[in-house]
Amino acid sequence: MNGKLHIRTYPDPFLKKPTAPVENVDGALQDTIERMGTIMYEAPGVGLAAIQVGIGRSFLVYDVVHSSGEGRQLEALVNPRIVEMEGTVISEQEGCLSVPDFRSDVKRAQWILVEGFDRHGEPLCFEADGFKAVVLQHEIDHLNGRLFIDRISSLKRQIYKRKRRKQLRSPSDG
Repeated sequence: MNGKLHIRTYPDPFLKKPTAPVENVDGALQDTIERMGTIMYEAPGVGLAAIQVGIGRSFLVYDVVHSSGEGRQLEALVNPRIVEMEGTVISEQEGCLSVPDFRSDVKRAQWILVEGFDRHGEPLCFEADGFKAVVLQHEIDHLNGRLFIDRISSLKRQIYKRKRRKQLRSPSDG
């Protein structure tokens, strides 16, 4: 997990690959979690899955406290999975660091129960609702090879894909 990390963006095919479980929670993983946290804060974002920086392993970082203007509280989840979900909420203007220049409303579960491990390999099982539930669903989707644009109407998705292809074809301004 060494080397330069950078955020991969749509249409990078790597983003569509499901991740493999983390086998060892070790110093290399700790270092990568810190580096991903730095990238997430600089972007700026509220969550970042390993697949988004080119690592095909099942872990993510997030911070739902910092987005409210409070101090940083970097959290990490290793091998997370949603074991229960209830209710429905519309995540308004959801965006993604891997899907530049696009936001859309996305239907998500209001409440989730998540299992996994913390950054030290200790088992976790916790409930999340509201904004935290949306962030975790979004990031866990990444670990399963799914982008938020896979959850919107096919028309909106096609419009974004055309716009993105055009962006990638045109020469940059600098």
